[in-house]
Amino acid sequence: MNGVITRFRLMAIWAGVMSLLLWFLYMPAKYLVSDESFYERFIWIPIVHGFTYPIYLLAALHLCFKQRKSLLATALFLLAGTLPVASIWIERSVAKGR
Repeated sequence: MNGVITRFRLMAIWAGVMSLLLWFLYMPAKYLVSDESFYERFIWIPIVHGFTYPIYLLAALHLCFKQRKSLLATALFLLAGTLPVASIWIERSVAKGR
């Protein structure tokens, strides 16, 4: 069980950081800055986020199945990856054993 928790915690932090970068660096640079070459420096952010988010979903599902979470709790774990702070918050609750 320890490996499952570690894997989830790592992916939750990673998903949270990538979401923060996507929401607060890439998206403003793309839509608010008129210089196209400026936001092209950050084109790797949505690519990496899109590649690793499904890995977060699999880690969250694995944790929820191992801990026998309810369907609602599983849905909340999966949806937490869509908001930057929510995945970090849910990681902290897992670390505390809730």
